[in-house]
Amino acid sequence: MSTLVMKSRWHSDTLFQRACWSSAILIGVLLVSILISLLHGAWPALEKFGFGFLLSTEWNPITSEYGAANALYGTLVSSFIAILLALPLSLAIGVFLTELAPAWMSHSVAAAIELLAAVPSIIYGMWGLFVFAPWFSEHFQLWALDAFSEVPVLGLLFSGPPMGVGLLTSGIILAFMILPILTALIKEALSTIPNVMREASYGIGANRWEVTFFVLLPAVRSAIFGAVILALGRALGETMAVTFVIGGAQDMNTSLFMPATSVSATIAEQFNEATNDMHISSLLALGLLLFVITFAVMAVARILMRKRKLS
Repeated sequence: MSTLVMKSRWHSDTLFQRACWSSAILIGVLLVSILISLLHGAWPALEKFGFGFLLSTEWNPITSEYGAANALYGTLVSSFIAILLALPLSLAIGVFLTELAPAWMSHSVAAAIELLAAVPSIIYGMWGLFVFAPWFSEHFQLWALDAFSEVPVLGLLFSGPPMGVGLLTSGIILAFMILPILTALIKEALSTIPNVMREASYGIGANRWEVTFFVLLPAVRSAIFGAVILALGRALGETMAVTFVIGGAQDMNTSLFMPATSVSATIAEQFNEATNDMHISSLLALGLLLFVITFAVMAVARILMRKRKLS
């Protein structure tokens, strides 16, 4: 091999390594830049309200008093409802596609689920507002008011006027949105289990139920946990669909039927109409909180998944 060819390969390898390093560093610089810009914009509100910004339910542009408790409550509750509804459905669909359905049906249904993941969030929001919310109000909410009004705890959760939009509606729409992600990841995880594990389980007399719930699902619990965290990150940061159906009320109610707000919905609704610097700074403080919460959720998930792999 000539010296000229060796030098050319050395230069190509060096350029390739530097390009990869630069790309990796660029991600870190971008992340830190976003954090610094949010912190700089949010600083006036954080300096004025301090730790009370997290706990206050006051959000009044007229008196310039702002607190994040209502938005944080709506964000966390709607995301929890979404995970609670979507996870069992995703597990059932994933098991059906990998263990029960014939190959032609599995491929078709999997392709349809992937198409659902590609639908823009604003389409989910419009469908939720104009189609799902009226149906939900006329059918489920009226039924739930009659059925649970006298039941302790459930009576508080399912009370109030049946308006269609509200905290529960936003949670259900979020569940529809994260369902394709959860299902696709769970299906892929179940597909990686070698058939010899299934054959060994059936060989010792286990039925399909026992193989699924005592062998297959425990084998992919780390992957399921990671899928839940990814879906939770999507639900926490979702904006347009939630803005359409959550109601936009700066209030904190025990009833899931009542209108509420979320961090992303508050920013989307009010940022263009902010009338003073403190209002803008408070909205940026909400953005900073959402950034920190999402980053913390992802970081904790990575740590827990790494511990499970090592154990």
